[in-house]
Amino acid sequence: MIGANGDIGGDSGKRAETGPESEARDTAPDVDEGKTERISLERDIAPETTADEVATSAADAEAAHDTEAVNAADAVNEVATPAGSAVDVNPSADAPSAGADPDLPDDSAAPVDAFTVPAVDQGEVQTEVLSVVRVEPTAAQSSEEPPTTVVALPRSITPSSQPQPQPQPQPQPQPQPQRAAPQPHQAQAQAAQQAQQAQQAQQQAAPQLHQVQAQVHLPQHAQPQSPPSEPRGLNSDPVPSDRTGGPGRATGVKVAIGAAAALAVGVLAYGIDYATSADAVPRGVSVAGVDVGGLAPEEAEERLRAELGPRVSQPVAVTAGEVTTEIVPEQAGLGVDWSATLDRAGAQPLNPVTRLTSFFSHREIGTVPTRDDVLLTAAVEGLRPQTDLAPVEGGVVFAGATPTAVSPRVGQSLDGAGAVEALAADWAAVGGVELPVNLAPVSVTQAGVDRALQDVAIPATVGDITVTGKDGESAVLRPDDVGAVLSFVPDGNGGLAPKFDTGAAIGLLAPQLASTEVKPRDASFTFAGSSPTVVPSVSGNMVEWPKTLAQLPELLADHGNRTVAAVYETKEPALTTAAAEGLGVREVIGEYTSGGFEYASGVNIGLAAEEINGALVKPGETFSLNGHTGPRGAAQGYVESGIINNGRPDKAVGGGISQLATTLYNASYFAGMKDAGHTEHSYYISRYPAAREATVFDGAIDLKFTNTAPTGVVIEAVGTDSDVTVRFWGTKSVDVESISGDRYAETSPNTVNLPSGSGCIPSSGAKGFTTSDTRVITDRRTGEEISRHTRTVKYDPVPIVNCK
Repeated sequence: MIGANGDIGGDSGKRAETGPESEARDTAPDVDEGKTERISLERDIAPETTADEVATSAADAEAAHDTEAVNAADAVNEVATPAGSAVDVNPSADAPSAGADPDLPDDSAAPVDAFTVPAVDQGEVQTEVLSVVRVEPTAAQSSEEPPTTVVALPRSITPSSQPQPQPQPQPQPQPQPQRAAPQPHQAQAQAAQQAQQAQQAQQQAAPQLHQVQAQVHLPQHAQPQSPPSEPRGLNSDPVPSDRTGGPGRATGVKVAIGAAAALAVGVLAYGIDYATSADAVPRGVSVAGVDVGGLAPEEAEERLRAELGPRVSQPVAVTAGEVTTEIVPEQAGLGVDWSATLDRAGAQPLNPVTRLTSFFSHREIGTVPTRDDVLLTAAVEGLRPQTDLAPVEGGVVFAGATPTAVSPRVGQSLDGAGAVEALAADWAAVGGVELPVNLAPVSVTQAGVDRALQDVAIPATVGDITVTGKDGESAVLRPDDVGAVLSFVPDGNGGLAPKFDTGAAIGLLAPQLASTEVKPRDASFTFAGSSPTVVPSVSGNMVEWPKTLAQLPELLADHGNRTVAAVYETKEPALTTAAAEGLGVREVIGEYTSGGFEYASGVNIGLAAEEINGALVKPGETFSLNGHTGPRGAAQGYVESGIINNGRPDKAVGGGISQLATTLYNASYFAGMKDAGHTEHSYYISRYPAAREATVFDGAIDLKFTNTAPTGVVIEAVGTDSDVTVRFWGTKSVDVESISGDRYAETSPNTVNLPSGSGCIPSSGAKGFTTSDTRVITDRRTGEEISRHTRTVKYDPVPIVNCK
């Protein structure tokens, strides 16, 4: 565009700046930027220079540029427009540029280079513009077809302020003969020779290159694509020399030739490397730490057998969580499948990148095991005593007066199935095998344990806890007793909560103040005279320990005052005097006497009779002989006497008590008590009434009855050397009759021969039989029958025992 002052510039009428300070560019509208490059050069041309000379100069310059392009394997076709003609830079013009391919679409040609030629004349300034159009191949053409450059002869641009020159007739341009490219200098010749050598090397390596391309899908001709250039204005910066065919262009050619040569050498090296290692194990491969890369399969297997084979019979370290132990693979049914192991390495890689990196990389493929699942599973289960750990909850324990922290520990159990697979896969691996475990979490943290120790346990043991009682007496809980009273439980938030056992504290303190207490005593009955007499009850005065120790947590936490006074309260007896007198205990309502026992039995009978003498059975209560007497062993004064053991006579401590049991049963029978459970002897004993007798055995066979009368019952039991009598005192309201049945279904005894000694008690034997007893209860006041019950009993025969 020509400004008002005659300069070439933008719409402002000022000349556009072309230095690095300026960003201004004159751009041609509607020109494809990806296909157009505009170059602005300025030269001085004499006024008398003809159009032919200008065209010839432009052609010479372009021919030089063409020569360098040919040397770089990037030829450009050149066509010059007729002298005096001009190429319109607007790609929307209808007429194609001179020298352009008429088959191309209009937008395939765009102005590329513009040479501005000033013509100087006195009184006249004239600018000549030489246009160069570079035609890029369209998408329909081959991407490898070189672009075409069209050179247009200059045309004059006269500033508006100067008089317009008269047009001069222009001679018709003569067809320009195609110029021969000048001979390249010595450096270019050497570059051409190197390119020829690289092409020959590439042809020699073509088979290997084709293989590589098939593997990695590389194109055979990879040409770097230059990014599209920005269109340049008429006054834009000069174009770099490498774009105008200068030294930079020659350097690019050399780099391209060098790259092609390097590629050819690389392809050749690839082919040689692949050919020499095609049958070997790939480089960088190791098996359980044994390097087999590059070896033939037979050599690799031989090396593996030599180095891994002995490991089968050697212990392998296995780690399960926090526990490390050992296992012998051979004993666990494990071995190596040598062929399958080497098959894991795979074939030689075709990828050149993979082959190159294999010189510097390492790949561990492990072993393919042979396995006996039965032996392997058994071996894994055999590890559990060592690997399985119960969880340990954090806590605080006391060793005497010293509290000690118990650190929490997560529990673990071996994952059997996972351990089997881990051993099978990794037993040969360097460094042992990691076995999977299942964890059992704990709820207390170490911080929680530390807080409980410092804040509660240690203060609790700093001194004695003293409880003061009456008459100057006191009870003391010492530091070494705290462990029995204080414990800790998880609080659910990672900490420990103190737990105080008041019962344990009472057990330690109460005996120390027992002398200051008066225990309550129930009213009782004595048989000093002809009838029972009530012994009055006594109220007690006892320490109320739960109230006294209500402040125990504070006492244990207190560093100063650790003393508390005992709280005493009055305790009434369970049976007061008035209550006893109202029970109606005034007469005998049932009685029975038995005898005929030996001396040892008499001792035991007398001890048991003393235990039950004076026992009170309130209305509705159930009496138990075993429960009332308690244990009947040597510690209680009982001696060895006769029993029935497995159907024959024997002896044991506490024997003979069945005599008291039969007497007690009959007394309750005639007193009208309800039978709550009894057992007859296995064979009949002649001193007892048939079907109306009972036996007991400490901790196994008991005698029980229930008082169904509205009044209380007191038991009187008296034993002598020859007999025992039991009486029931109360208020008589019923009469009881016993009806004995006949004996039938007799059975003969068998004979047993035993070695003579203390373990053999001879017996003449007796027949067995079946019989019954019927109890009839009537109302004493009306005589009406209340109940009738028959009990049938089968007795075994008494065996004949011979001691030989």
